[in-house]
Amino acid sequence: MKIVYFTHSLASCWNHGNAHFLRGVLRELIARGHEVAAYEPEDAWSLSNLLADHGGAGLQPWLNSYPELNTRRYAAQGFDVAAACQDADLVIVHEWNDPALVAAVGRLRRRGARFTLLFHDTHHRAVSEPEGIKAFDLADYDGVLAFGETLAEVYRRWGWGDRVFVWHEAADIRLFHPPEVERERQGLVWIGNWGDGERTREIEDFLLGPAREAGLTLDIHGVRYPPEALAMLRRYGARHRGWIANARAPEVFASHMATVHVPRRFYSTKLPGIPTIRVFEALACGIPLVSAPWEDSEDLFRPGEDFLTARDGAEMTARLRDLREDVDLRRALAAKGLAAIRARHTCAHRVDELLAVAERLGGPIANPQPDLEHAL
Repeated sequence: MKIVYFTHSLASCWNHGNAHFLRGVLRELIARGHEVAAYEPEDAWSLSNLLADHGGAGLQPWLNSYPELNTRRYAAQGFDVAAACQDADLVIVHEWNDPALVAAVGRLRRRGARFTLLFHDTHHRAVSEPEGIKAFDLADYDGVLAFGETLAEVYRRWGWGDRVFVWHEAADIRLFHPPEVERERQGLVWIGNWGDGERTREIEDFLLGPAREAGLTLDIHGVRYPPEALAMLRRYGARHRGWIANARAPEVFASHMATVHVPRRFYSTKLPGIPTIRVFEALACGIPLVSAPWEDSEDLFRPGEDFLTARDGAEMTARLRDLREDVDLRRALAAKGLAAIRARHTCAHRVDELLAVAERLGGPIANPQPDLEHAL
């Protein structure tokens, strides 16, 4: 197949978690012999911020880790959408795109383009800002890929019926895997962006306070931390390390004893069942994980076995102390979490699901299996 994907950015993961999963999926499709073309606006917000903060060197980890991928940058004025989609069998448009582009691709479908057209939603805006999603003209789209059942249900209520498909994120195990040689692990690590105040209290109650009470050092990687957030980190003795390229996350996980999942409020209340990408990636790297309250309503994992859970700050502190003292517990959690990812939640699994959707909507799809020996 020829597959065209319109993304906000493939090159930049600066405050742009969807790039993680998308890179792995596109690489998997290429490994199976499909032709892939990815397009992103030349003034993408994520890329602009990355270059402003780190210059061209900020792109090097992506270039080194994904040599088979490239992205075609376009200017909004004069962009030939029809040429970009020419001869495509499957076109996917991510929700972090300009409504004008979303509509333009839809018009091609209306005028007789033969590709299957999907809208890919990986955000909570359908519940936090529904008018923002409803501003997209999706009338000519064949289906929606929603990264969780609760989000898919929103689209069903909007009339999509059986044309909305649950498509969770997953780990690219070619990159995210345990270290080949174990080394000493120390302290706690959290990789996450500030989140516009969506989890400020949760970060304090389930990360900063418990790490201090458990006597663990805490390294925090992420961007968009305002001065008041940085001051709060300092009060708790946490070390803010700034932005880290996602391609470097496995080496950071490999040097730490454990990590914590602190979901944004919308994913613990209005959109339960969506773990977001960091859970998949952390477990794939074989690092023990403790999660703040989050309902695994789709049975993606075995909470309490694949990772530990905590109902409040005191319980989080107790869990972290247990991990600090019990090496066997750490090993068991790492092994079970890794096994869960490899059994159900790799980018290869998601490509299987995507091709099944494409076949259902558009006809038979060739699906050769790749050689994953080097990835396991």
